[in-house]
Parts: sequence; structure tokens; C-alpha cells
Amino acid sequence: MKILYNAHIHSFDKNLDLPGKSESTVLVIDRDRVVALGGPELLETFGARSIREDMGGRVILPGLTDAHIHLMNYALSLQKVDVETSSKAEALQRVAERVAKTPPGEWILGHGWQQNDWGGEFPTAAELDAIAPEHPVYLTAKSLHASWANTGAMRLAGIGPGTSDPLNGKILRGVDGQPTGILLETAMLIVEQIVPVPDETRVAAAIEAALPGLWKLGLTGAHDFDYRPAFMALQILDNSQRLKLRVTKSVPLDLLPHAFALGLRTGFGSEHLRIGSVKVFMDGALGPRTAAMLKPYLNEPENRGILNMDGEQFYEYGRQAADVGLSMTGHAIGDRALHEILDGYEQLRAYERERGLPALRHRIEHVQVIHPDDARRLGKLGVIASMQPIHATSDMLAAEKSWGPRVELAYSWRTQLDAGAVLAFGSDAPVEAPNPFWGLHAAVTRRRPDGSPGPQGWHAEQCLSVREALEGYTVGAAYAAGLEDSLGRLSAGYYADLIVLEKDPFTCPPDEMLSMKSAATMLGGEWLWQA
Repeated sequence: MKILYNAHIHSFDKNLDLPGKSESTVLVIDRDRVVALGGPELLETFGARSIREDMGGRVILPGLTDAHIHLMNYALSLQKVDVETSSKAEALQRVAERVAKTPPGEWILGHGWQQNDWGGEFPTAAELDAIAPEHPVYLTAKSLHASWANTGAMRLAGIGPGTSDPLNGKILRGVDGQPTGILLETAMLIVEQIVPVPDETRVAAAIEAALPGLWKLGLTGAHDFDYRPAFMALQILDNSQRLKLRVTKSVPLDLLPHAFALGLRTGFGSEHLRIGSVKVFMDGALGPRTAAMLKPYLNEPENRGILNMDGEQFYEYGRQAADVGLSMTGHAIGDRALHEILDGYEQLRAYERERGLPALRHRIEHVQVIHPDDARRLGKLGVIASMQPIHATSDMLAAEKSWGPRVELAYSWRTQLDAGAVLAFGSDAPVEAPNPFWGLHAAVTRRRPDGSPGPQGWHAEQCLSVREALEGYTVGAAYAAGLEDSLGRLSAGYYADLIVLEKDPFTCPPDEMLSMKSAATMLGGEWLWQA
């Protein structure tokens, strides 16, 4: 048994964190669970048979969960060329440096570029050819919805002037019909299917190597949205007791028939690895302007993005999943994608009622821009808004340029919360850094680290309080995973998953959140990280 004392504890238990109620300063832990919270009297009650640890007046919070992350892609991205740069020239320089250290013929992989940071124009294969004539080069965009390939990579993939665009994808071409090197959405798969893929053992090693960095950021949980290799790797780690993170794992749509045949249910698994929702892609992303919109993008009258399926198709998948107890979630960024998926959920809720099925914890990932007529529908339908606060500050300029006045309901956390939707917050790493405190700062201030766009923030009417924002990483994420009775709070009977902070996010200036990290991180009563 452990006793953590001399602490300022924010339990996120509404019965304990009450105005006027004495602050909890002592936390009692037995094995992997919290036994009691209270004051110094607990030292006498439990002290005789406990190990005491003085917290030195530090702050204790429940462990944080990233409710939307790509663990495999994030872990592997740490080994790739980082091309998230302020200029294209710097990105090319980084690629050239990797080329100089890599034998000819081997692949050069990178991640993070965003053409909006480089003046808005897409880069070209020719620019990569000039620095890597003997290497295939493949660089994914920050959004993961576009990629930049050189001629060598396209040649190996069989992409040429006569290659047709795949369904729901596009190969950008010059006036001469030649591919430019930019691949959008499903066109990326043409190259990705020939890029050497590490086996699940190497993926497991990469994820395990990335875990300490996540603990230092205060993360004890994650909702993962990568594919089968990631699930295989996570099982390897879990089976060998090396998965020191509580992971809720999505099921890719193409595996739904197999999950249905097996009778797999949401929530099945172990204490560290559980099945989550079936993941559907409704549309693309803002960066490459493939998010599905009801009206065209500004200055692009022919472009309304790419809609992968309508609400009726989504409902058909959801009905199959509901029959075996699998919840649904959908990537939906544009307002048309949001409208269609909400139509699908409306039918699915009716189906659940008609068949006497449980009302499952369905979600929507991103919810980046929504039509006013649809703004309250998530709350009404009991659909979780799985959002990433850091996207708002990263994307605000691009959103204004592409969506114009529609940004009034872009990244609208306050609107969703007030309409009764549960918020679950994440990072979408490696699209963004998996730092929950950066997300917390964005949710509370709607400002970038440099203070832009000004003291009031971007559309400040959507700002959240510190508690509301932190609940997105704690109780909201736990609810989304169906674990609200054991995670997200520090209460008797809950897992002893917690973090220790030197500063209190409830009282410090908001900009100090940007430099926050966990001084110590505990999972199930075990210290994983201590500064």
C-alpha cells in the first residue's frame, strides 16, 4: 500500500472537488487501485502498513488520455525525416542530409510538410529529384491525407501519365499531364503499398521506445487509430506486460466483416488493450482541401472536397456493427461529411431502439467545421465529439483562407459542450505533437504559442475553462472508451493512474501550460516516470 501525501489533488470526482470543500491532500493506493482520498487523518488510518511518499506540495491529476492518436505512425515518425519546417528549402535540406547518409536505392521517408506553411503551392517531384536522383523519396503531409513523392518512388509504384485516379483519390498533374509528385487521399496507397513496412516485432519495438516520451507528457492512456500491424504490435507488448499504457484500439472498416464473423465486441480485451469503435473515413482533410464541404472552398468554385460515403452507406455499416455490439466512429472534417454522418447516426439510433440494442458509445473524430443546422445534433444523438484542440490554432489561417465565414463554427468545442455532447480530446499525432498541455493551452486560449492572433484568441467564444478542457483528456476520454467507472478520476475503486505537476494548471498563467510536463507518472500504482 502507498500513501501520497502533502499534495494538491484534483480528483475530478464531482463529489470531492466541490467549492468550499476541504482540498484532498492525501491519496491512498492499494496495488493498482485508489483506496481513499482525504486529509492528514488518512495517514493515521492507513499509515501503519503503508509506504509514505511526500509530494512536496506538488499537484496531482488523473492520468491523461490522448483520445485520438496513431501510435504506430507516431512511433515510426520519430525515425523519419522531420519535414515540418517553415520553408520548403529547409525541408529539402533535411532530406538531402538523410540522402547523404543512406545507400543508393534505399527509401527516404519523411513526415510533416504542409504547403500552407510554404506559400500555399504544392511542392513537386522535380525538387526531390534534384537532391535524391538515386533514392525513392516519399514524404507524408502533416495531415496524413497527402504525400509528396519523387520520380523514383512513382516509377517503382507504376505511376505515370496514363495512371488513373483511384476512387476517392487524386494524382495531381501538370499541364503536360505528367504527375507532379503530389498524391491525395487514396492515391497515396499506390506508393504506400510498395514502401517497405516493418514487421510487427519492429513496430512493437518502436512503440515501446516511444512510451517514455508519452509518460513524460502525462499520458497514461490512448485511443489508437492505426491499422492491423499496430494492433499486432500492441498485442505483442500487452502479452509480455510491456504495454505500459491503457489503449483503446479502433477496428478499420475493411476488417468489419471479420470482426462481425468473430462476434467481436467493443470493450473486449485486457486492462491495457481493449477493442474500441469501427473507424470509417467520411472525407479528407483541410490541408489538401479534400474535406467534404456543402459549399465550395473559397476561390475554388469547383472544389467541394472528397466525400467517401453518404449517410445511408454509413448507416449500413453501423447496423452491421451494432448487431454484434461494436460502436462506430467516423473521421469527419468538412460540414458535408458531418451532415452525412449525423444522418447515418440518426438512423442507427432508431435501429438500436427498434431492435432493443444498447445505445453504444458512438463518436465522430475531428468535427472541424459544422453547419449551424447540425451543430446541436451530436448532443441530441448522444454522439461523442472526439476533437483535437491543437488543430484549431495550427489550422486557423488555412481555415479562414479555405472556409471564410464558416469558421464561426470551426473547432467549436464550446458549442458542442453547451449542446450536451461529451468531449474527448486528443492530438492526432503524428499530425500534431502528442503534448496534452499544448492542447490544453489551445482549448483555453485559442492562441498559438507566439500569442497570435491576439490576447482574446481566435473566435474566443469557443474557449473552454481549464476544468472543461482537462475533462476532455480525463473523464470525457474515459466515457468515450466505456471506462468512466474506472478511469478519468481519482476516486475509491478507480485505477491509480495519475500524474504529478510542479505547477497547477488551474491557477498558473495559461501560457505556462506550454512548458508543462509531468514530474512523475503512475499507471496502476506503478511509477513509470519520475523526473
